[in-house]
Amino acid sequence: MLTVRLGVTALAAVLLLLAAGAREVDAADESISLQEAILRAKPATVLIVSEVASAVTLNCGAGEIEVTPNPFRETGTGWFLDSNGWVMTNAHVVQPAHTTPRWLANDQAQRAVVAACVWPELRRQGIGVGQRPDVEDQLRRRALDRALPTARVELKPSIFILMSNGFRLPAKVAKYSPPVSTESGAGVMSGRDLALLQVEASEMPAFKLAESKNVKIGDPIHILGYPGVVLTHELLNSTAKVEASVTNGAISGFKQDVQNQSVIQTDAPAAWGNSGGPAVNSRGDIVGVLTFVSLAPGPEGAIVQGFNFIIPADAVKEFLRGTPVDLADRSPFNEKWFAGLRKFFGGDWKGAAAGFRDANRLQPEFPDVKRMLAEAEEKIKNPPPRPFPWAWAWAAVTLAGLGAVGVMYVRRLGSSRFRVSPAEVVRLFESGSPPVILDVRAPFAYGLSPFRIPGSLHVSPDDLEREATSLSIDHARTVVAYCTSEAERASTEVARRLRGLGFGDVRILRGGLGGWTNAGLPLEAKPTGGEPA
Repeated sequence: MLTVRLGVTALAAVLLLLAAGAREVDAADESISLQEAILRAKPATVLIVSEVASAVTLNCGAGEIEVTPNPFRETGTGWFLDSNGWVMTNAHVVQPAHTTPRWLANDQAQRAVVAACVWPELRRQGIGVGQRPDVEDQLRRRALDRALPTARVELKPSIFILMSNGFRLPAKVAKYSPPVSTESGAGVMSGRDLALLQVEASEMPAFKLAESKNVKIGDPIHILGYPGVVLTHELLNSTAKVEASVTNGAISGFKQDVQNQSVIQTDAPAAWGNSGGPAVNSRGDIVGVLTFVSLAPGPEGAIVQGFNFIIPADAVKEFLRGTPVDLADRSPFNEKWFAGLRKFFGGDWKGAAAGFRDANRLQPEFPDVKRMLAEAEEKIKNPPPRPFPWAWAWAAVTLAGLGAVGVMYVRRLGSSRFRVSPAEVVRLFESGSPPVILDVRAPFAYGLSPFRIPGSLHVSPDDLEREATSLSIDHARTVVAYCTSEAERASTEVARRLRGLGFGDVRILRGGLGGWTNAGLPLEAKPTGGEPA
């Protein structure tokens, strides 16, 4: 019985190991690398441009003219909520075009006066811009005094998004919650700093909103966006500038803004232009939207990194209530792109290339898609050396061990059903239906031993069938066989063969002759003749 227990324990242990291994494999399937998470997210991240152009009519002294100064432009970051053209960003990113402030008209008028009245006069006098600041300042003040009061300004606000594949799409504001304000009182608007934009598009890449209530301090976080320092970098080409940048950090706190609305603090770096950018977790899902950064005190107001704040994803969901946005939407681009990435990082280069080609057909020319497709095609041509499959080897060894343990267990279980203890044999004698005791030791072992169990009959295993027949044993009686081997191998084999001869109830004495002796039961001397040896 102890052996059977050990077999069961070993089997259970192996099964537990296999279950643990399966859980680890499942966990590995559910998790993705940081690189894959970022690649999933980048195509859905877009550059938001809020622009206010103008046409200014003014008179520099020689009659009215119309001037078109350089437009005022605010840039930020946004991202697709679903595949049907819904884009989320900060309200303060689109505010100049959505609720154009009064000062902007005056600013455009001043720009027009300087461009139309001051620069031509400087050129006429042969003075370059910046060469004579005193003269330039005098001309500016004179022109502004004369032309600015009569200037008429027509503002032309517009909003558009620029995707990393170069596509530019006009956008309109579908829902707006004003930026957070430190002021109070009548007429002061303060909101969640969120804006929902709509563009005419379909089959777009899109983000999935996570549950921000589940995030914890220390969770890794990644902010995607278009910081102004990259957009205006003189050493980068135009293609590189419209590809989202990524900064990494962690959640460092949970705070409230001045309106007592929840915000998440992060130490992930951010800069002007990152506003409205998605903050994603390790699976590439949105946990929040970057809303404001921290500035150093003083007139310079430089950004203090490590203290940036995010609107939680749950607040975004609340903002979207009542809008046509489908948060359960399945983006066709995402399905192809994600499938290609899964296969690529799983080593299936051909499957990855097929997925990337499908994604590129839906939305062509995304830089990341083109790069990954080129890399997959290169790996198809020149496959990298594959590491030894330790996981498969471990699984094979484990399964082989499980099979061996299972076979041993089944065998033990089968034979243990027929084993009886010496005490049980005694009870059989006392019950009035005494069993037939067969001594099945090999002739050599039997000959060396002077003792046997009282009343037992010796049957040679080598000649079992003939001797069992000659003994004329009733097939209906219980038969108990014993030997001297530790594992009762001889008696187990004899019992199996007796059942084949039609004996219905054949038992094996547990422990054999030694077990009988150790139980303190009597032995008798073997007869000297008259009984088959």
